[in-house]
Amino acid sequence: MLEVDPDSEGQRLDNFLLRRLKGVPRSHVYRLIRSGQVRVNRGRAKPSQRLASGDQVRVPPVRLSRASNAAVDEQSVAWLEKRILHEDHRLIVLDKPSGLAVHGGSGISLGLIETLRAARPDSPYLELAHRLDRSTSGIVLVAKRRSALRVLHEFLRADAIDKHYLALVRGPWDRGTQLIETPLKTTHRRDGERFVVVHPEGRLAVSEFKPVEFFGAQATLMAVQIRTGRTHQIRVQAAAMEHPVAGDERYGDPRFNRAMKRLGLKRLFLHAQSVSFTWPGSEHEQTFSAPLPGELTEVLARLSSG
Repeated sequence: MLEVDPDSEGQRLDNFLLRRLKGVPRSHVYRLIRSGQVRVNRGRAKPSQRLASGDQVRVPPVRLSRASNAAVDEQSVAWLEKRILHEDHRLIVLDKPSGLAVHGGSGISLGLIETLRAARPDSPYLELAHRLDRSTSGIVLVAKRRSALRVLHEFLRADAIDKHYLALVRGPWDRGTQLIETPLKTTHRRDGERFVVVHPEGRLAVSEFKPVEFFGAQATLMAVQIRTGRTHQIRVQAAAMEHPVAGDERYGDPRFNRAMKRLGLKRLFLHAQSVSFTWPGSEHEQTFSAPLPGELTEVLARLSSG
C-alpha cells in the first residue's frame, strides 16, 4: 500500500506509479492499472485519475529491473555529483554536458534524470522542470518536490524565468541587438526526431539575439535570451536569419560546420549559460550559471588566433 503524500496531490495515477516503480517497464505499469490489479481506495481506477493527499494506492508485487541500476556505477554517481551546481530542499541545478539526453527513450536507456534517480534511490521525488536538447550543454533544473515543479511550470508558462544561452553562428552578425519573433511548427519527424520550421500556423517563439564577440567574416559569438521555450527555438531562428549555429547538423550549414570542425568543434555550439527567477514570497532573485565548456572555449581561442 502506498499513501499519496501532499506533494503528489493532483498527480495522475500513471505518473505517480511510474515515479514510484522505477525499473518497471511503462507497458507493464499500464497493464497493472487496466487489469484492475492497482486499486485506489479499494476501487478500480484509470491511468488518468487524479490523486488526492491521503489516498491509498494498492500495488501488486512486481519485479524491478536491475538493468538501469546496474548501469549506474559508483563512477557515474561521482561524475553526476560533480555536475551539480546547486541543491536545496526544492531544487537541483545541474550542468548537463553535450551528448547526454535529459531522459531516456529513442534508443537511449539512461538519460540524466534516470541516472540521477538511480544514484539517489531514497529520494522520493525527482522530476525534470524543463528539457534541454541532447546536443546542447548547460543548465538543467530538477524539482525535488511536486510543489516546486508546479511553481517552475507556472514560471515557464508565464515566461517568468530568464534563460540565457551562448551560441556561435555563421558569419558577421550586423543586426545589433535584435528581438526575433517567429512562429515555429513541428512538421514531421526525420530519423525518429523532431524537425521544426518557421510556419504561419506555428506557435510564436521569441528570442533576443545580441552579439558578444566577432571573429571576422567567419563567425559571431551571440548571447541569446529566450522569452519562450519552443523546440529547437534558437537553432531554427538563427538558421532563418541566415546565421546558423555552428555544429548544427540538422538546421546548419555543412560547409560552415566543416570549417568549424577543422578548428576542433565536435558538437553543437549552443550552451544554456544561466537561468534566473524569484520564488513566490521571496524578494531575492536566484541566478544559476554554468561556465562555457572547455571544448568550446578552445574553439573560440583558435578562431581568435586565426
